[in-house]
Amino acid sequence: MVDMSSTSASLQLKEVRTRAESQLSSSGSASAVTAEIQAMATAPLPLSEKYRHVDAKAMVKENTAGDSRQQVEESMRRLIKALSILEKYGCNLTNPARPRYWRSVKNNNPVFRATVDAIKGGRGVLNLLGYTNQQFDGLSFPDGVTDPDVGIVAAVTLEVMTLRLEVDMLLKGIHPHPEFFKDITPVVIQQGQPVEDAAAVPVREDREEKVAKVAPTHVVPSPPDPTQTPNRGQGGKAAAARCSLCGGVSAVICPSCTNQPFCEPCDDLFHRHPSRATHKRDKIQTESCSICGIASVHTECSTCVQRLCLNCDMLYHSHPEHKGHKRTPVTPAKTYSPILSPWECCHCTTVNEVRAVLCATCERPRLATPAPSIQEESASVPSSPNTEWQCRSCTVVNQGSSVLCEVCERPRLATRPLVTPTLSSPGSVGDTPSEWKCQICTYANPRQAVVCEICSTDSGSLSVPQSLLQSQSPTTACPKPRPRVSLNLKRENMRDDGLKLINHIREAEKRGVSPEEVYAALSVCSNVDPCDWLTSELPHLLDEICAMAASVQQNYKLEESGLQADGGVADQQRSPNGAGGVQLSRAEAKQAWLSAGGSTEKAVGQLLKDRQAKMRELQSLGFRDESQCEEALRLSGGEIKGALSVLQRPLLAPFHQRIWNDQPEAPFDPASPDKQRLCRRLLALYNLPSWGRCELALSLLQEPDISYTLEDVVQAVKESQNKDFIKRILNVECPCCLSIYPWSKMQSLTSCQCAVCHECFGKYFTIAVRDKHIRDMVCPVCSGPDINDPMQLNSYFSTLDIQLRNCLEPDVYDLYHKKLTEHALMKDPKFLWCCTCVGFGFIYVGDQLKVTCPSCCQSFCAKCKKPWEPQHQDLSCDKFQQWKRENDPECQKQGLAGYLRDNGITCPSCRFQYALTKGGCMHFTCSQCRYQFCSGCNNPFHTTACKTAQCKINGLHAHHPRDCLFYLRDWEPVRLQALLKENAVEFNTDLPNGTQTDACGVIEQKDEGGLQIDSPCGLRSEPGQAGLCEKHYKEYLVSLINKHSLDPALLYSAHDLSVVCDRSQVDRQRAEDEDDAAYHARLLKKLMEVPLGENVNRRE
Repeated sequence: MVDMSSTSASLQLKEVRTRAESQLSSSGSASAVTAEIQAMATAPLPLSEKYRHVDAKAMVKENTAGDSRQQVEESMRRLIKALSILEKYGCNLTNPARPRYWRSVKNNNPVFRATVDAIKGGRGVLNLLGYTNQQFDGLSFPDGVTDPDVGIVAAVTLEVMTLRLEVDMLLKGIHPHPEFFKDITPVVIQQGQPVEDAAAVPVREDREEKVAKVAPTHVVPSPPDPTQTPNRGQGGKAAAARCSLCGGVSAVICPSCTNQPFCEPCDDLFHRHPSRATHKRDKIQTESCSICGIASVHTECSTCVQRLCLNCDMLYHSHPEHKGHKRTPVTPAKTYSPILSPWECCHCTTVNEVRAVLCATCERPRLATPAPSIQEESASVPSSPNTEWQCRSCTVVNQGSSVLCEVCERPRLATRPLVTPTLSSPGSVGDTPSEWKCQICTYANPRQAVVCEICSTDSGSLSVPQSLLQSQSPTTACPKPRPRVSLNLKRENMRDDGLKLINHIREAEKRGVSPEEVYAALSVCSNVDPCDWLTSELPHLLDEICAMAASVQQNYKLEESGLQADGGVADQQRSPNGAGGVQLSRAEAKQAWLSAGGSTEKAVGQLLKDRQAKMRELQSLGFRDESQCEEALRLSGGEIKGALSVLQRPLLAPFHQRIWNDQPEAPFDPASPDKQRLCRRLLALYNLPSWGRCELALSLLQEPDISYTLEDVVQAVKESQNKDFIKRILNVECPCCLSIYPWSKMQSLTSCQCAVCHECFGKYFTIAVRDKHIRDMVCPVCSGPDINDPMQLNSYFSTLDIQLRNCLEPDVYDLYHKKLTEHALMKDPKFLWCCTCVGFGFIYVGDQLKVTCPSCCQSFCAKCKKPWEPQHQDLSCDKFQQWKRENDPECQKQGLAGYLRDNGITCPSCRFQYALTKGGCMHFTCSQCRYQFCSGCNNPFHTTACKTAQCKINGLHAHHPRDCLFYLRDWEPVRLQALLKENAVEFNTDLPNGTQTDACGVIEQKDEGGLQIDSPCGLRSEPGQAGLCEKHYKEYLVSLINKHSLDPALLYSAHDLSVVCDRSQVDRQRAEDEDDAAYHARLLKKLMEVPLGENVNRRE
């Protein structure tokens, strides 16, 4: 039953989701999907099934952490606000008229940092919306994306809106299914879950099965009887009744108030009084929806015998199986006024408190639809928030986007104020009021004003109550009202004046005049072009304002000194220009004139106030001479910074002369006795962070036998304040020249921690570039890094190039780049080494076997690198070598020595071939590319620690397979021959035809006098070894073993098997009661599962 119900809810949720995505994709408005969001939020499904894109469970759990309920609730409020901002981003992307800057989200926005960026998972939601490109100042869409994916954006936005509504309901304790959040926010669920203790009502037998199928966990309460009076029932519960104040559906009953019922808003207002704040109220159990158990019943279905709320009815009966059900609307009881009820925001669907004027989530005004019974208010509410609306106070038509009226600045939904006109008492003339309030906009106008100064409403249009008119004295004569101007005419006049002002402002912008200047000029000259007036008359007006302000200031000073302003003494003390010594600039006068809105009298007062404030500020900075301050303000145009510059210029003259003097500055002497002077000099010249750092630097410089300079000490002190640490970094020994240098004069590679001085660094790499191979350019101290590793090789040379650019001579640096280029060419698959020239290679783009060297003009085979012979034409390399061994007398004479020479060493890195045997030291270094490898298995030799698992060797080493010559050369020839015989592989034991010598003739490289010379081996050849010494005969037998991929593990002894298993990291754990034969057989089987050497040469 539960699975069927869950499946049904999932199908219904899918239909609602599809419909909501379609509506949101086409409209981009959150209000268009309010019902769908409510249905999705109240669906009885877990979060994992309800949310497909957003990880709602992790997002709620990570953002609701806290030890107390208060902390968790605060975290949930922050999450709700952040989700609201994310919802706005999504709606902007789905809106057909997207904003101009929709492609990016800036993280320097304080709202973004305080909301989306402050929660965990916020940026993840932005990535789902399409903001995947990380910028230095935020997130943006990728450059190749021209339009957002509206379908995905709509789906993600719907889930964000649903999650925000669910968290909001969970916070307020009205979520219909809080059990889905008990593992996420247990603090809120345990402490905030309302107690359901309503008595259950018997359900008919024919309804039990259907009701249990829909809501098995909810108990349907008995419907209330509206005719009953409120009384106390069993268990302290009360029956449903009407609110004793507003007549709405009651929610609580108060025993202290003679069992009066109240709705929730009236209960909140009535019991807010201090005398009733301690009353204990009981909740009244009312009938609720049989599915969600919270909302009131809206519809009764006779088919499925259920009473459902509006949202549950839409969700449940939208399923195809339930569309044919017969439903009857339940007549709702009279509700209380919407002004006293919690209201839902029409933009973000958040349910707000009764007292809230702005939405707690999106901070938009209430905009609630008035009750349908009040026709006047219902008619005045606009159908859309973007349509024009008429103010109820001053009747001005405002734009749809404005929240406050442009004229009276009252809120959009504010009702018309109730204003009672102030009337004089009968027969009293002296009690006439000095002002009257406009009934339309409540502005207090002067008594002599006949028309309101704000809305132009006549004073005679005030509606005075009849009782007040009868109480007036018949002798009091009321002024005869003038005819009221038409409202449409006033609007036309206001519109015309606004258009004229706009035209003047546009014309002024072309001529570089600000709108403030235009507005102030229009208040002075109404019939003249304001721009022309500002050019011709404004300078004279500003001079007049300056003169008037100076005169007022002078009169004030004379009155303070006891002189008469109208006497002859005052006239003699005034200056000829009438300014009385007060210097005022046109810039100050213009600023005051603009602040006064064009009024000359107000501009004079504002100018004097501004000047007094500036004088007080300058005097607070230490400049007491008023005449100097006034002159400085006049020269700077009233700017405080400019005046300070003028006043400080004479004080800084000696300092400037000392700085601009051509004489050299005195050297810094740490032995000077004036310690404070030295510290001040360090602070001024070297920008040290504190006085303590200056004293530290001075103490280091005063120590005896120091080798570092002042600049070295300053640099070290800026980095640390630990004296011992500073001494260590100031005395670093170079490992090359053993000299002492500060750390700032040492240089190190990025691959290691070794450091050498700049001089040794440059000399070392200059010699390495000129005389050595490119692979020899490693650290001079630790010889790192391991250049055999291709990853380290590429990153090392890329960073080394930056360091060598500034320390090498230009010709040496060019040579370094040339060698680096050649090293890169050697890695090309088409690169070939000439078998005749020494160290010459080239790129061969042909597909023929015969290749001609462009340097020596000799031909050779592109595959086997042997000199070209006509018999090689139309024959593979293996068949040509076989033919040569069978038909060439010289090759037959050489026997196995020639075989070993032809199958010599080939560098696995650059593919350069050496006609040498593999005997002797297996560590081979290629002379062309300096690659170090094992000549038996071609595995690399590591000079430092390698990346092989469980390898603890830090020196020179390689990891050889079990069939490598490195291990098999320790076997006796008889044992190797036994392995070949067991696998039916033929091998030679006789001398070549025509040879009688008993000395080995295999060519190998020898070190004679510091030179590498190729010469015959010369060791004695034993019988049965085909004319080779034992070392080279073993090499011959091992080459046959490698050629046929034979596994030497078949001949291992018990000791050898254990050693090789440890080397190959094979588990040697022995089972209980396991005999030796079974144990060795199991080890051998596990060892043979380890593959042989991958790089071993197995050619013919």
